[in-house]
Order: sequence, then structure tokens, then C-alpha cells
Amino acid sequence: MGEEDTVLHDLLFWRDVRKTGIVFGASLLLLLSLATLSAVSVVAHLALALLSVTISLRVYKAVVQAVQKSEEGHPFRAYLELDVTLSPETFQAHATTVAHHLNQALRLLLRLFLVEDLVDSVKLAMSMWLLTYVGAVFNGITLLILGKTELLAFTLPPLYEKYKVSPEMERGHPQNGGRVPQKGEGHPQNGGSAP
Repeated sequence: MGEEDTVLHDLLFWRDVRKTGIVFGASLLLLLSLATLSAVSVVAHLALALLSVTISLRVYKAVVQAVQKSEEGHPFRAYLELDVTLSPETFQAHATTVAHHLNQALRLLLRLFLVEDLVDSVKLAMSMWLLTYVGAVFNGITLLILGKTELLAFTLPPLYEKYKVSPEMERGHPQNGGRVPQKGEGHPQNGGSAP
């Protein structure tokens, strides 16, 4: 599992409640904003909010430095000096990956729309026909919020981890003759002692 996978796994399983809460809340707020406002308005409001915070902090630090006659410098100096350039090798690696996925998607679209396989093309047509009815009732943002990767992604993994079926339950509890243990007996996770 790569580093990015670990970070995503930790977010979805609420390993750090504060980080997950911030990501969940911010993304839900963004989706709710996009449901009520245009994308241009949302981007403009986000930029204004960020600028308000950074300009206020910059002015505050300048006033504090003037009053205390200190030479602390720019409050964002460390971030201004970060190297954010993208190396040609990194760019080429990402471009190659994107090109590979794009080529696969284009081949699939050609195969479906030019009816290489009649059954697959009919399945696509039926799916698109059903989506016209879904689109008449909901817009895309509403679907994202309702069915939502967000709500499902942030609730299902912790629930699965908490209530996952143990191998003994899947096999029919062979140590108990195939019967389900009652409260106080059986598997230690279920409140009982181990046999």
C-alpha cells in the first residue's frame, strides 16, 4: 500500500478524528455551496475568504512588528520560499499515466459507441436512458450529496470495521457445533470468553 493509499485509508477510517472532520466538513460544505450557488461564485467566495484571512494576518503581524519594533519578517516567509516547481521528470511521469488512462477511455468509448459488441452498447443505451429520468429529478450535485461518495465514504468504512463478520461467524461457528453463540459465550469480540 502506497503512502497516498495510507493517508486516504486513515482519513476514511477516522484514524485522526480532527483531520477527517475537517476534510469531511469542508468537502460537504463545498458540495452544499455548489448545490445552491454557481461554481464561479463558490470559487470567488473561497478566494475572498482565503485572501481575507491572509491579508488580515499580514497586516496584524506588520502592526505588531511596528509597535514592538521587532524584525520578525513576513509571516508567510517559509511558504513563500518553498520550491513548488514541477520537475520535467515528474511531469512526464504523470503525463504518461494520464495519457494511458485517457487512451483506455477513448478505446472503450469507441468500442461502445461504434457498436463493436451489441450487448455492451445496448447496456450503455439503457443506462443512459435511465439516467435521463434520474437527471430530470436530481442535478449532479444533489446526487453527489445524497448518494455521495462523501457520506458513504466517511461512514461505511468505520461501520464495517466495527461490525465486520468474523471468520468464525462466516463458517457457522464450528467450535459450537454450528450454532450461533449466545451473549456471554463464544467469540471474545462478542462479549464472551474464548473457548
